[in-house]
Amino acid sequence: MSLGVVMLVHTAFKRAEQVARHWANAGCPVVIHVDRNVVAKSYKAFVAALADVDHIRFSRRYRCEWGTWGIVAASQTASEKMLRDFPDVQHVYLASGSCLPLRPIEELIDYLAARPRTDFIESATTMDVPWTVGGLDQERFTLHFPFSWRRHRFLFDRFVQIQRLIGTKRMIPSGLRPHMGSQWWCLTRQTLTAILQDPDRATYDDFFRRVWIPDESYYQTLARLYSRELESRSLTLSKFDFQGKPHIFYDDHLQLLRRSDCFVARKIWPHAELLYRAFLTDRAGAMSRTEPNPGKIDRIFAKAVDRRTRGRPGLYMHSRFPNENWENGVTAGPYSVFQGFAELFDDFEPWLARATGSRVHGHLFAPEKAEFAEGEEVIHGGLSASAEIRDATPWAFLTNLIWNTRGERQCFQFGPHDTQDDVIWNIAKDPNAQISVVSGAWAVPLFNSNLDFATIRRAAAKLQKIEADSLDAYRSPYAKAHIRIWTMAEFIEAPMEPLQSIIDEIGARNPRRLAEVPKMRDLTGFGQFLQNLKNQGMHPYLMGDFPVEGRQLGQRPRTRKPYLVR
Repeated sequence: MSLGVVMLVHTAFKRAEQVARHWANAGCPVVIHVDRNVVAKSYKAFVAALADVDHIRFSRRYRCEWGTWGIVAASQTASEKMLRDFPDVQHVYLASGSCLPLRPIEELIDYLAARPRTDFIESATTMDVPWTVGGLDQERFTLHFPFSWRRHRFLFDRFVQIQRLIGTKRMIPSGLRPHMGSQWWCLTRQTLTAILQDPDRATYDDFFRRVWIPDESYYQTLARLYSRELESRSLTLSKFDFQGKPHIFYDDHLQLLRRSDCFVARKIWPHAELLYRAFLTDRAGAMSRTEPNPGKIDRIFAKAVDRRTRGRPGLYMHSRFPNENWENGVTAGPYSVFQGFAELFDDFEPWLARATGSRVHGHLFAPEKAEFAEGEEVIHGGLSASAEIRDATPWAFLTNLIWNTRGERQCFQFGPHDTQDDVIWNIAKDPNAQISVVSGAWAVPLFNSNLDFATIRRAAAKLQKIEADSLDAYRSPYAKAHIRIWTMAEFIEAPMEPLQSIIDEIGARNPRRLAEVPKMRDLTGFGQFLQNLKNQGMHPYLMGDFPVEGRQLGQRPRTRKPYLVR
């Protein structure tokens, strides 16, 4: 025998028994450590189930909690028993109860026999480690950690803060340079014996006992002192997500695990019947003899992390929705927002639908309800026109609308009468948004109303303030949408050019010059209306320069250019 296996077990004992027998049937002695937190009844049943196997042993039990010394103590005791009871073992492989051999054990034995002096353990200095999560790299060696990170997180964090404030810094034992890496190693008998029998072991153990997550640094550091040939890699396939949590392999990962060419993988779901059946009993389906290469599947894991953290453009999920700026594209596709056009033209919405072939809605954020095209009450994806439902999360309403209508251009009206909330800023920051604004056009319905002038004045002042805030968002340096802004006076003097540019940007069915234009409302007397507002002490400045005498479409063309935001 040349390979011994140390197994750390704390749950799924039926699977651990199955894997332990698989190691033993290949001629590998196995020393098992069972977490002391496991109740006596379960422990005794597990021991009894393996009593018929000659070269399986059980070591002294320790309480093993993530991030604490107990895991190192468990591996030390089990390794000492392995070295003492099985003198022919040349390599010791540390595994867990959730580890699963992917290739015939004989291949692993041959692989190690061809490298009798090589230690396989991931070992990198703290400055070279990119995978730590939680902000503790060098500090995990220089601070004290008396509290459990999982059970007493508040005390853990506060004690770290206090130590930082008072400048606590533990001394690292002379001659040690801390290294970190995966806890799953395969060490030669010589290196492991040197670590466990080091004259300064008591000093090293005392130091690492107060290190955070010592199982990822104890052997990784000490192996550097004694190893003759160290390959800084683990023979166990172990993948972690962006939060530092291990990926769990299920039955549908069968082909993925085969492609890795690795000898062992963790963490395997205990109920993955297909994986256990394929890798523990199917010799015909065993992978070919080749160098382990987990990098072959790194691209797939990287894609999974990207999908989880960034997702698809415009599609939100629970892991990203609460986090601002985590989106991979604010919305799923381009859409158009028109502010002031429906107020200025009688039939703007049906005209735009005919000219572009797009779906043209009314005011999606109107106070009463969402004005879907053709008066629909429910649209794709089950989106309701209910204002109460929409206003629970207005921005999610819009992103869902764009996502559910992918492939069809959506256009809608917006204005100071509508629900604002966070919608303005999110639209302004969305590169998919095409925003066209005729500022001050909200005054046209007031001009045509029969309200008393005092009421009109109050309404005008309120609406102007709201639109001014929206224009600030559109002109903000954070705005990423394609935005065009005209004052009302500029627009009505030469409306054909801006209308043509809008149609061209949307992508009209017929790219020819416009032959049909929407009908503009009668603005005779509008200049005097604005002057009356001024006379009452309200200054309507967003409309631009309107003379007191009203003028009609096409009069006094001017060459002034529209305000353009790109």
